Amino acid sequence: MNPFVTIEDLSKHFNVSESTARIWVRNGHIPKDAYIKIGNVYRFDLEKVVTALTTAPKQLELDLEN
Repeated sequence: MNPFVTIEDLSKHFNVSESTARIWVRNGHIPKDAYIKIGNVYRFDLEKVVTALTTAPKQLELDLEN
């Protein structure tokens, strides 16, 4: 089983801000099965997030530009 990582670790992995990672969650680019949320705390399955973001449609790039 893969360990879950914090949003800080996730943003460092992708070299983006934590705000960008939160936008990815809010816009559904990171699927619900790729993280757990307890209260306001998120933990991400890094392998699932990488898969989701690298196979995502081009909408992700458009969201980053805005």
